[in-house]
Amino acid sequence: MKRYLPIFLTLSLLIPNQLFAELKIPAIIADHMVLQQKQANPIWGWDAPGTEVTVTFGDQVKKAKAGNDGKWTVKLDPVDANADPATLKIDGSSSRVIKDVLVGEVWMCSGQSNMGWTVMGDWKWQVESLASNHPNLRLITVPRVGTQELQNDFKGEWKAATPETVKTFSAVGFYYGRYLHEILGVPVGLINNAWGGSAAEAWVKRESIDGDERFNTLTESWKNREAQLQSAEYKAKYETALAAWKTKVEEAKAAGKPLPRRPTSPEGMLGGNSRPGNIFAGMVHPTIGYGMKGVIWYQGESNASRAYEYGHLFPFMIEQWRKEWGQGDFPFYWVQLADFRAEVDEPGESQWAELRESQTKTLSLPSTGQAVIIDIGEGNDIHPKNKYDVAARLVRWALEKDYRIPNIVAQSPTYREMSIVGNKVTLHFDHVSGGLRTVDTSEVEGFAICGEDKKWVWADAKITGKDTVEVWSDAIAAPIAVRYAWAENPVCNVFSKDGLPMTPFRTDDFPMTTGPK
Repeated sequence: MKRYLPIFLTLSLLIPNQLFAELKIPAIIADHMVLQQKQANPIWGWDAPGTEVTVTFGDQVKKAKAGNDGKWTVKLDPVDANADPATLKIDGSSSRVIKDVLVGEVWMCSGQSNMGWTVMGDWKWQVESLASNHPNLRLITVPRVGTQELQNDFKGEWKAATPETVKTFSAVGFYYGRYLHEILGVPVGLINNAWGGSAAEAWVKRESIDGDERFNTLTESWKNREAQLQSAEYKAKYETALAAWKTKVEEAKAAGKPLPRRPTSPEGMLGGNSRPGNIFAGMVHPTIGYGMKGVIWYQGESNASRAYEYGHLFPFMIEQWRKEWGQGDFPFYWVQLADFRAEVDEPGESQWAELRESQTKTLSLPSTGQAVIIDIGEGNDIHPKNKYDVAARLVRWALEKDYRIPNIVAQSPTYREMSIVGNKVTLHFDHVSGGLRTVDTSEVEGFAICGEDKKWVWADAKITGKDTVEVWSDAIAAPIAVRYAWAENPVCNVFSKDGLPMTPFRTDDFPMTTGPK
């Protein structure tokens, strides 16, 4: 029997409906959920093949028949936002009643640890949690599951926002959702599926990333690693390391010393948050199709050493998600990497600056937006504790672009073009709104300049107009390029008069340090 057990388990995951002839509904469709307003919302589940299923919501009655794989799907007609709790009834081989259903705005909160960072990890968490009793703001978290097998469901439940439930929810996500809830006056649903330390490739369907030659180096590297991790030799090495670890644990306990870290098993690495496709299959796939307004995203730290590749991978991921969801170019707004690590004495190259550039270039996709937070990071902590201002800059995009709130400006000043006269470079910017200004000091800081030798020096600069900055250095007689905030933790202080920091940029196209070797 044991030799057939893995096959049985696999089949039970892929076709549970053929094994269990009963109505089954995914966790995302449950009590206290929020449906996206003004859009046709899919409702789905599983039942015995051929079973006719009826879904009733208000005066809507929709019917579907379970297919050979047991799955059925209906689409509800679009309805306006409604804070009055409603019921959704599903009748098949058995019946289910989904209670306390609201209609409003639904957003997904994705990325790595800075998105997953909880309200309780924010500087102001005591005050913010106390101000978080919002019955019509609903939260659901997808558990961290890394796998190559496409999952159809997860263990989780919708909960109303209370001082207790918000503590362990994404801080950026919650603040973002609370802004929308209070400003728009409609129910809001938030789906949190962030996973700390995750790489972008784990968020893309494995089949898609394997089929794109731009990522051949990445996928070939992982195929080799997978073969190694699954080899008998590697498993034997792990067992040896595990035995040694157990001995060290006993020695540490006896000596009253900190316990050593347990070695990661091959299964742990294969089921981790970096393997291409793992998070897509385990955490994204179970939610695909659920009606939502859009996605907010905070990730990139794990891909900084491969910033050049990220310039292709990140927009590819967004395009693939939109394709999978099948609801058009839904809004996708992200947080650019914050300032981090030590400040540098001399200007030069930076992997994090290159990653930020790859993020900025992704704005070429429709319905995208970027929150620049180059001013609110922490040099000694990759997890800045001020998540409130991060969410405030993110939500500007939704308020301006999606909800058309007057007098809201979302985009930070961005470099447009330059002109050179003598030893001075005049830079022109878009999205300056009321104009440019400095913060903290009157002197303009953060610019570097170079000549034909491509040796960078700090530059003098001054704001010369509403959308122009003049840059020069007495050490560079014939400048060819300028950079701004080009470092892991740059000292920079140019903002729009709307309070948005200038987007880090470079005018040159010199080869990226993270580019192909």
